[in-house]
Order: sequence, then structure tokens, then C-alpha cells
Amino acid sequence: MEQFGTLIPLILIFLVFWFLLIRPQQKKIKQHREMVQNLKRGDKIVTSGGIIGKIVNVNETKEITLEISENINVQIAPGMISDLLEKKDKTNTPTNDGKNKNILSGMFGKK
Repeated sequence: MEQFGTLIPLILIFLVFWFLLIRPQQKKIKQHREMVQNLKRGDKIVTSGGIIGKIVNVNETKEITLEISENINVQIAPGMISDLLEKKDKTNTPTNDGKNKNILSGMFGKK
């Protein structure tokens, strides 16, 4: 019975690590994977190197051709995409309406 009592703190530490570190990281990886799979022509993205561009083409091998300037295209691997800035909509309205959706800015107001 004493051996079980010594295992309880270790189990509790593991559960805390699971809920605070491992689980959120897995959710973040899953969201990134879904974002990369749903990319299409016309979306504006940011690469992990900080390059901002618009998707011109997505190959069958999932290589992405990115237009970073007029008539300047680069090919990148899908794993190098860090963020989706603007998704091309059918109504041609940008997804970012310029409003800050931060909780703290709502509580304290914009400055």
C-alpha cells in the first residue's frame, strides 16, 4: 500500500504535464496540419522565414508556388508555412476586418 502512495505524486505530475504542455501542443499541430491541407490558390500566407506572399499554385506533391513580388515566384514546402494571413473568399472580402479581437483590448479599450 505504501508503494501506491509513492506513485500518486508521479501520476499527478504526469497529468499536470499532459494538460499544460502535451495536449495543447498536439492541438496546435493538428490545427496547423488542417490549415496547410486547406490552402488554395489566392491565399496570402507567411512562411517560417518571414516571407509574405500569395499562393499561385499547389502541386500534386504538395509543393507550393508562392508569389512574393510581381513576376517573382518561389517554391516552398508546405511545412514551412507558419500562418495564413488572408483567405481568398468567393465574395472577395478579406477575412481580417481590421478589428482587434483581443480580450484585453476589449476590456481596456484601444490605445
